[in-house]
Amino acid sequence: MNEPPALDSANGNPWSASRGRARIGIVVPFSNTNLEPDLMMLRPPGVSLHFARAGGYELDAVPDSDQMRGFALASLDEVIGSLAATRPDLILYGCTSATLAHGPEFDREFAERIRALAGVPTVTAAGALVEALHAQVVERVAFGSPYVEQLNREAIAFLSTSGVETVSSAHIGTDLGNYGQGELTPDQVFELGVRADSPQAQALVLSCTDMRAVEVIHRLEAALGKPVVTSNQALMRSAIERLGL
Repeated sequence: MNEPPALDSANGNPWSASRGRARIGIVVPFSNTNLEPDLMMLRPPGVSLHFARAGGYELDAVPDSDQMRGFALASLDEVIGSLAATRPDLILYGCTSATLAHGPEFDREFAERIRALAGVPTVTAAGALVEALHAQVVERVAFGSPYVEQLNREAIAFLSTSGVETVSSAHIGTDLGNYGQGELTPDQVFELGVRADSPQAQALVLSCTDMRAVEVIHRLEAALGKPVVTSNQALMRSAIERLGL
């Protein structure tokens, strides 16, 4: 039998740590299986997470630049409306490549579109990566992802336009489908990070909200001796900062 949850010291309520301080709404690509558990691991006490799944892409197709552009441009009205009904304090857009494929200007406009629909601040995964790197004054990175090669190049261009130079990079080496990205094991993600790294890089970026990168952050930082920034980690960091938690 599981141990009972510890009582909250303030009021004796064993469940109060799961809500009460803030609500975060999160848009999740509908085949993504790793964003939700990652954010639950990273969630501060007292913060509740509310997810809505967004479609608009072919499940059996390889998620390349064209598919990601189409996904980002698909109507979000219904998805954002469902999240807005929970009265969140903030919305996170949980697909990095959808706006990486368009560039920083589109990313900013896209976040503003969601903010206008929901009436609350919005952070995209791509924007959160850049914020995290700027917060650490990182100008040179190594970059790893499960993307196809063209999308990898577009992601690197996105970072460059945002003032971050990519000095080395690696991708999986095969074109993974939508489910293949999420099925990479933490050990495979660790190996990808090691391959991507370079002595000239001040930090390692692992991009993709459906890649199990959060689980190997500490392991990679110990091995490489530098900060590791992942999409899901960066999303929660931006949320925590904006909500003053």
